Amino acid sequence: MEALQIYWWALIALLGALLVFLLFVQGGQTMIACARNEDSRNLIVNVLGRKWELTFTTLVVFGGAFFASFPLYYSTCFGGAYWLWVLILISFVLQAFSYEFRRKPGNLLGERTYDVFLMINGVVGCVLLGVAVGMLFFGADFTINKGNLVVGSSPVISVWNGSHGLEAIASWKNLLLGFTVLFLARTLAALYFLNSINDGTEFAARTRRSVIVNGAIFVVLFLTFTGVLLTTTGYGVNAAGVIEAVPFKYADNLLNLWWLAALMGLGVVMVLWGIVKTALKDGYRQGIWWTGVGTVFTVFALLCLAGYNGTAYLASVTDPASSLTIANSSSSYFTLKVMTWVSAFIPVVVIYIGYVWYKMNATPITTEEINNDHAY
Repeated sequence: MEALQIYWWALIALLGALLVFLLFVQGGQTMIACARNEDSRNLIVNVLGRKWELTFTTLVVFGGAFFASFPLYYSTCFGGAYWLWVLILISFVLQAFSYEFRRKPGNLLGERTYDVFLMINGVVGCVLLGVAVGMLFFGADFTINKGNLVVGSSPVISVWNGSHGLEAIASWKNLLLGFTVLFLARTLAALYFLNSINDGTEFAARTRRSVIVNGAIFVVLFLTFTGVLLTTTGYGVNAAGVIEAVPFKYADNLLNLWWLAALMGLGVVMVLWGIVKTALKDGYRQGIWWTGVGTVFTVFALLCLAGYNGTAYLASVTDPASSLTIANSSSSYFTLKVMTWVSAFIPVVVIYIGYVWYKMNATPITTEEINNDHAY
C-alpha cells in the first residue's frame, strides 16, 4: 500500500511539473501587449495557439489524478477552497473561447477584447495556480471530521473557513510562489518564441531582452521562495503517528531525501544555463529545452518534498490533526492497484504528444503562415 501511495504521489508530482512547464502558454499571453505591431501580436497568439490545449488538458488530468488517487485532498481543497478554483476555472474558460473566436469574421467583441482575455488568463492562471500549490507547503484553514458522513443534515467531512480559498490569495507566501510561477512562465515563453518564431532580427533581439529581464526577476523570486520554504515550519507525522509542527521541515526533507536534492540542484542548473546561454549568445534558440527540462526536474523535486518523508502535504493551520498526508488521504489498495496497471499506458501518450509537438514545430512560424483562414 505504501509503495503505491509513493508511486502515485510521484505521478502527480510529474504531472504538476509538466503543467508548470506548459504554463509558458499563459506566460506568453501576458506578453501580447508588448508586441510592436499587429503582425507580431498575431505571431505570438498563433504560436501559443498551437499549444494551449496541452496546458488545459494537463491541468484537467492533474485534477483527475488527484481525485482518483488522493480523493480526500480533492474533496477538501477543490470542494472547500472553491472560490480560488472558480477564479482559476473562469480564467481558463476565457482562454478557451478567446482562441476560438479571436479572429472569427464578425465576432461581437473584437480582436483586442479577446487579447485582453488572454492576458487575464495569463496573469490570473499563473498566479492563482501558484497560490493553490503554495497551500501544499504553507497550509490552509480547514478542519476534517469523517464522522460527519453519518450526519444526515450535514454530510460534509471537510469544513473550510468562510472565505473558501480567498484567504489563500491574501497570504504573502502563497503570492510569492504565484509570482515566481508567473515570471518563470514569462521566461519560458520568451525562450519558446525564440525557438518557434522567425520574424527577423529585431523580434529576436527584443525577445532575447525579455528573457534577460524576466529571467532575472524569476531568479530573485525563486531564491526568495526557496529561502522562505527551507526556513518555514512544516507539519509531519511523529513516531507516535501524531501530526505535529516541525521546524525547518522542508530543509530536513531535502537533507534526508538526497536524490531529490540532487535532482533539484540539477534542475536549477539547467534552468540557469538555458537563460544565461540565451542571453549571452546571439542566435542561440535552444534555451527552451534546457530551461524547460530543468523546470520539470525542479518542480518535480519540490512537489515530492511536499509529500514524502512523513510530511503533511496539505497542513491544517487550525487543527494539525486534520492535516493530509499521502497515507491518510489516499484511495483504497484495490483502486490504487488497478490505476497502476492503467498508468502503464502513460508512456504511449507521452510519446504521441512528443511526436505531435515535433511535427508542429518542425519549422519556425512566419508572418505569411498566419495570414490564412485557419489562424487564431
